[in-house]
Amino acid sequence: MSLDPVLARIDAQMPAAIDRLFDLLRIKSISTDPAFNADVDAAADWLVKDLQGLGIKAEKRPTTGHPMVVGHVDGPSEDSPHILFYGHYDVQPVDPLELWDRDPFDPALEDTDAGQVIRARGASDDKGQLMTFVEACRAWIAEHGALPCKITFLFEGEEESGSPSLVPFLQENAEELSCDIALICDTGLFESAVPAITTMLRGLLGEDFTITGPSRDLHSGMYGGIAMNPIRVLNKILAGLHDDTGAVTLEGFYDDVPELPDDIRAQWQGLNFDHATYLGDVGLKAPAGEQDRTPLEQIWSRPTCDVNGIWGGYTGDGFKTVLPSQASAKVSFRLVGQQDPDKIRAAFRSYLERNLPEGFTVEYRTEKGSGASQMSIEDPAFEKARAALSDEWPRPAAYVGCGGSIPIAGYFKEILDMDSMLIGFGRDDDQIHSPNEKYDVESFHKGTRSWARILEALTR
Repeated sequence: MSLDPVLARIDAQMPAAIDRLFDLLRIKSISTDPAFNADVDAAADWLVKDLQGLGIKAEKRPTTGHPMVVGHVDGPSEDSPHILFYGHYDVQPVDPLELWDRDPFDPALEDTDAGQVIRARGASDDKGQLMTFVEACRAWIAEHGALPCKITFLFEGEEESGSPSLVPFLQENAEELSCDIALICDTGLFESAVPAITTMLRGLLGEDFTITGPSRDLHSGMYGGIAMNPIRVLNKILAGLHDDTGAVTLEGFYDDVPELPDDIRAQWQGLNFDHATYLGDVGLKAPAGEQDRTPLEQIWSRPTCDVNGIWGGYTGDGFKTVLPSQASAKVSFRLVGQQDPDKIRAAFRSYLERNLPEGFTVEYRTEKGSGASQMSIEDPAFEKARAALSDEWPRPAAYVGCGGSIPIAGYFKEILDMDSMLIGFGRDDDQIHSPNEKYDVESFHKGTRSWARILEALTR
């Protein structure tokens, strides 16, 4: 199957593709608010109908929450590669509405200094990204009557509300959904310019706890000096989590942290990341992580420990001169490699409890953590996809990390035993989750062409 006519059709049909995207963007599929349940259902119906119109066997599948959309299409032969494509059709709430320049569910094309953009809630996260893949498939089918490989489509309606139905659905349908590799379209270009395949995702662990000392708040004039202040205890504990070089001090914290391969480190160095501008944009200057690591390593491939909140005592206007009975904090860890959330939690609690004065107690309020996801780029599919992306964009594609957590990739590995390629075309200024969300027309156009190239490359 020739690629060139597919790319030419994508170019010629771009206005119609944008019109289809606008139809989907008009649906108010806000998954977190029950008032929009019917709209979420309508978005699933729209996608089922669109896939069926391409000759794909698609259906809306019920869950305990919002429905999944599942579709299957055969490849040209029995030994064709089989990929799973994942996206989500639900969107974030639009509040505060008064900060939008237009109705968030009335999509429009707007001219900006950087080019034309699609303005609407969900334009970038994730309807626009999802439809780049669908439009690539549409062009393949229109030109050749079929797709170059087997594809399973999985579109979720609860990603923006914590995906409560996703894990049970994957477990119940593991045999049906297991493929050679998964493609996930919920990421972006590096620094809005370099096409990227995300191969590292940090895991996440949070600890929410309260230290209790005296049985009640104490008058600082009567007890100050003789009574230990829980806030003082908490401050000392939190300050001790890092040494002077920025390293985390918990026992065994780095035991399961791998070193970055030399070829990946060289790629990252070639990205010429400007950490001074990155920090300067938020009013900071110097990196605060491990001093012997590059800024990109600190963001993408090294674990972290951060204090996300501290409270205790009187915080209103004026003074209430008390020694509080309690002090609380929230501490989170971004995990990498094979770091085990349970092992890190145990190390943190052991450290905390060793540093409590006699008579002090601690209470924990914590949810289950998740480990990191790291994809094996030894699979030839990764290099094929990277070359295909490089053919489409002015700058060569790179393997990158992600400082945040995208749980779906971990679920695919844990439940379906397959790696994922996270490829997206969003830009840093897309304002996802915020008022005036947008998606560049260039991202939609070149993203669609990119998927067409990747589909062809994966079948070689």
